[in-house]
Amino acid sequence: MIKLSSSKDLSRLRRLALSSQGLLQTQPFGRGLAGACKAVNHLGYVQIDTISVVERAHHHVLHSRVPKFDPSMMNKMLIEGDIFEYWSHAAAFLPIDDFRFSLPYKHAIKSGQTHWNKNPDRQLMAELLERIRTEGPLRSRDVETKVSNRAGWWDWKPAKKALEQLFMEGDLMVKDRVGFQKNYDLTERVLPSTTNITMPSMEEFVTHMVNQQLRCHGVVSLKGLTYLRRNTALRNAVKSLVNERLAQGTLEQIQLSSGDVYFIETGALERRLPNLSNRLQILSPFDNSVIQRDRLKHLFQYDYQIECYVPEAKRKYGYFSLPLLFRGEFIGRMDCKAHRKIRLLEIKSLHLESNTGQQGFDDDRIINAFMEAIDSFRQFQQCDSVLLTAVNPKRLTLPLQSRLNAL
Repeated sequence: MIKLSSSKDLSRLRRLALSSQGLLQTQPFGRGLAGACKAVNHLGYVQIDTISVVERAHHHVLHSRVPKFDPSMMNKMLIEGDIFEYWSHAAAFLPIDDFRFSLPYKHAIKSGQTHWNKNPDRQLMAELLERIRTEGPLRSRDVETKVSNRAGWWDWKPAKKALEQLFMEGDLMVKDRVGFQKNYDLTERVLPSTTNITMPSMEEFVTHMVNQQLRCHGVVSLKGLTYLRRNTALRNAVKSLVNERLAQGTLEQIQLSSGDVYFIETGALERRLPNLSNRLQILSPFDNSVIQRDRLKHLFQYDYQIECYVPEAKRKYGYFSLPLLFRGEFIGRMDCKAHRKIRLLEIKSLHLESNTGQQGFDDDRIINAFMEAIDSFRQFQQCDSVLLTAVNPKRLTLPLQSRLNAL
């Protein structure tokens, strides 16, 4: 076991974690549509989220890693069969090459395991499936046809539940999205013919999970490897595989000063890692690099919580604060909202951590890095101007406002 005892060692471990996420390199996956495809394949998933105070999470994650990414590319990848929509630890876009690893969960849902719907309406599901088979793709909002042997009209809520159940069981896939509305079609009409549809064994599934996490995170824990997965047999199998690789010498343990233990591929810390730059990144609250909050706190000493689900009076940083990454550290957070009709990006609160100055940063360097980042971010939000309301520390208010007014 390697015990990290110095800030230099910890910094290198952080660089391994961030470079595995593609957050230190300028264009680790390339540019545009091709880069977006490679990014999803590398990351293993991109989480879908409904909140749209700024550009939605699944677009934001790729914007942070792929120059020239445009939100329309996500739907294009879906239509062209490069990715598919299903459930990871949450709703997500996944690489089509990983389709077979969605089959165990689909089988479990079809066999009676509950996802959301405890009492699926099998008759309604059969009617919807037949309608899609004969009439083509369908959105829940399109269900308006009266059906024989059923009283009244289909209500959108039961129809939506039934469509989602068919989707979770694998009979339907999302063909594309119209706006943010799912457009469902039969799996056999959506899935590319070359897709591997072999049910993976437990061994194959666990190997895939561990390899994927090592690839896209670099630094992993047992808890993180089975993040939000409740299957006891799966969790035990992951633990057994990790122990097997430790015994083989292909994995090694890292113990942080806090006592927390992580795993890396043997020799990973000796690899050539990207250098740190003065590029500041504004990340999504659902970014792959921050989604495991315990890991974020252990590795980066960054205590982060999204507060949109917290009562307003109890919020500390704002409704939808975005993590700020700079030179291998999370240095603050920014709560903002894109007012799209007037093309204004409002920064409601910009908060930099109190220890920022101890990390060798100075005001000018932070301001310059932030200005470059916010200019790119406001263009991504399709905004022409930026309004700054509050800053901590307050000494940065006037310099930042002056620079923002000049955009």
